[in-house]
Order: sequence, then C-alpha cells, then structure tokens
Amino acid sequence: MSGSLNPTALVRLLGSWNSGSLPAYRELADVVRLLVMDGRIPLDVALPSERALAQTLGLSRTTVTAAYANLREQGFLTAGQGSRGRTCIPHRTAPASAPGLAVPDGLLDLAYASLPAAGEVVHRAFADALTELPALLPGFGYDAVGVPALREAIADKYTADGVPTRPGQILVTSGAQHALNIVLRTLAGKQDRVLVEHPTYPNALDAIRAAGCKPLPVALPAGASPAWDIDAMVATMNQQRPAMAYLVPDFHNPTGRIMSDLQRRRLVRAAGDSGTVLVVDETLRGLNLDGVRTAPMSAFGPAVVSIGSLSKSHWAGLRTGWIRADEALISRFVATRTVMDLGGPVVEQLAAARLVQSFAEPLDARLEELRHNRESLLGLLAEHLPAWEVERPRGGLTVWCRLPSPCSTALTILAPDFGLRLAAGPRFGVGGAFEHFLRVPYTLPPEQLEFAVLALRGAQDKLDSSPHLRRSLKSERPAAEAVA
Repeated sequence: MSGSLNPTALVRLLGSWNSGSLPAYRELADVVRLLVMDGRIPLDVALPSERALAQTLGLSRTTVTAAYANLREQGFLTAGQGSRGRTCIPHRTAPASAPGLAVPDGLLDLAYASLPAAGEVVHRAFADALTELPALLPGFGYDAVGVPALREAIADKYTADGVPTRPGQILVTSGAQHALNIVLRTLAGKQDRVLVEHPTYPNALDAIRAAGCKPLPVALPAGASPAWDIDAMVATMNQQRPAMAYLVPDFHNPTGRIMSDLQRRRLVRAAGDSGTVLVVDETLRGLNLDGVRTAPMSAFGPAVVSIGSLSKSHWAGLRTGWIRADEALISRFVATRTVMDLGGPVVEQLAAARLVQSFAEPLDARLEELRHNRESLLGLLAEHLPAWEVERPRGGLTVWCRLPSPCSTALTILAPDFGLRLAAGPRFGVGGAFEHFLRVPYTLPPEQLEFAVLALRGAQDKLDSSPHLRRSLKSERPAAEAVA
C-alpha cells in the first residue's frame, strides 16, 4: 500500500544509527536499506524530504541527499518527483564484486535446497514414458487420482519398505506442496491449530497460514540428542488438541535430524489418543547419508498421512508427488483436489512411475556426492567461520548453523553484495524466531561452496564492522527469542 513516512517516524525507526565507523551518508543509507529489506519500512512508501529529514536528524542536507542518492543507486529508492522517492526492492541481475572474491556468473542461490536432475536416469524415464503414451491417448486425460502405473509403483515401494499399501491408498499430486495444500483444506478448518516443529520447512508454514490455520510451534531441543522433544509434543497434543501435526521426521529441513523408531512409535500413539492427524513429509527420506535405519512413520499406526515426492531425490522439475493414507481419507482428498485441479500431466506421471520402480538407481552416486559436499562445507565453515556452531546433519541437503549473534536477516541482506542469495533464519520459524540461525545447503560442488563460505565470511566481516546494523536488529530481539 502506498503512503508516506514522516521524519519523526523514520528517526524513531533508525535508532542509534550513526556509529562513526563509516561516512554518515553511508551509515544512514545502510540502515534505511536494512529497514526496507526487513519489512519495517513498507514498500512504495515515500521517504521524508531531504530538507525535513536533515532538520529532524540535525544533519546537513548534503548528507541526506548523498544517502538518498546511494539508496537510488542500489535500487532501494525510486527517482520520484523532487526528493520524495519511494521505497522499492532492486531487481539485481548480477552480484556486485567483492574484494578478493571471484564472483561466478549470476547470483549463487543458496535459498533453495535442491539438486539438479539425475540426468541420464530422468531422461531415460521420459523416453520410456513416450513409448507408453499412445496407449493412454484414447482416454480423456483427466485423472484426479493419478495414472494407475504410478500409483501401483508408489504402493509397491511402501510395501517394500515394510508398510503394506494398496494403490487405492495413493493419490498422485503435483509435488509435495500441492499434497500439503490438499491435506490442509481437507483436515483443518480456518483458525484450527496445526502443530509444527520449530524450526520447520518455510513453505509448509506459508501453506498453513494461507489455509487460515494457526501454526502451533514445538521447539526442537538445542542439541542433536534427543533430536525431538516428544514429551513436549505429546503434552501439546493433549492440551491444545491441534487438528493435525505437520512433521519432517526424516532428515528434517532445516536441521538434517532423523527421528528414532522409539520416538515415532510414541508420537503415533499420542496422536491417536488426542485425535491429532499426523501428516508426515517424507520428501527427504531417500537422502540417507549416514545409513541410518528407521521405519516409515506409517509403519507404527494406520492414522498417518504420508507425503512424498521425487523433487529432492531425482528432480524438482518433475513436479510429481503423492499422498499415502487409508482409502476413506484418500476419497476425501480426491474430492478436495478436484476443486483445485482435475489431475496432473500424464507424461510426467508415466516417467515418474519408471523412476519410482527403480528408485535407488541414481541414489548411490548422488549420496556419495552429497557426502563429499557435506564434508567440504563443514570443513570450510570450521576454517573460515569458527565462531559459528554447526549441527552435523545425518542426511538431507542442509546444515543448520547457530550464529554468534542475532544477525541472520542482516547477513541475508548483505549477502547479495558478495554474490550470494540466502534464506534468513526467521523464514523457518514463527514470530520472528531464529535470528541466531542460518540454513546453508550443501547441494553445490565444493568449489562453489568455497565461494559461498568466503562470501558469508565477507558479509559477516562487513556486519561486524557496522555496529549500527547490529543495534537495529537487536530492537526486535525480545519478540523473536520469546517464541524459540
């Protein structure tokens, strides 16, 4: 929404911004940029005139003019009429060069934790799918449940993993996010509570809020053992009676932890006693780097809804996922799904059936590569950012780092200047929590991970030399820490 910001309100937001470590115009521009990126100054808001802000701050107009010019140059302020530019976000196509760093083409994106396609395997699956397509062409092409060959392949995979499953217990979806949206619309009404681990997968939080539900966070323990606070989860289910719980027990995103079978059994029993439906995201289960042996959550009770996909193990471009549940629930999910769409693309499902049938084929090479990447990243972080506390993941795609101060958002804002895009810690939590944390994927090869860690070190050094940025973030620290 457009509007304007008066000088008194802006000065209150700025706080103690002038540390003297940089020219005053640079410090003023840096703090305004942080406030825009952090959402405390909305977009499309007119800043005070140069004259009015200079008078309120007790500065020369030249200083404010230079600060506004710096913001315009960086793309955070429109040219506007006169000096009343409006706040905006830059559309950067290439990173600025940082001293001592060789920036690769484009911005290195660590906001996503995804792998490129398992090329040869995926290509072959699509080639095979095209040979099977003619048999389906006489039909209408709409199938809200999913192509039978893919449902059978997914059911067989669960059965092989120790969970007997019929094709009627499978609904094919357009990815795991689509599956979660179907489940939310079916099982949870507006204002219902949904229990989540804290931290958790950001897109799941977005889906829960978009459905009109309230996330009910239960904190993971500070150390890796025990990996989950099952007592707290059971107490929350019994006292708060959430409609459902969304969990990532297999190489949890973002921490990489895995839930033990004993913990799974307790949680399934408690959910049944409290009437909470357990919705389990298994998209990372195949990325088992340390060979940890666990049973799928659905092995411990029938009232578990499992969500899976090929996005993390094979390729996100397939946009193929699924829901496993009892057949009565599947019927309800199908009814919900038909309001959203009438079915997924057929060729992709035929290819996905081939990939599920030979699920492990590309994984040996993928897991070996990921182990190498993980060790490289852990070594680089220890060498260049020794003050960061790193939790070693058992599998999955990411490392969850505890920072020495609550500066995750500030690092994320500074990182593009060093050629890096990140997801700030608070994206993984509720109420502004996790400013002390940053998720770093190890999906890139070691040479790019080295660039990324050096870029992080550069952003950290810049932040350490700019105390006003730290003070600005500390103004919101109590609210963030109260939720953790």
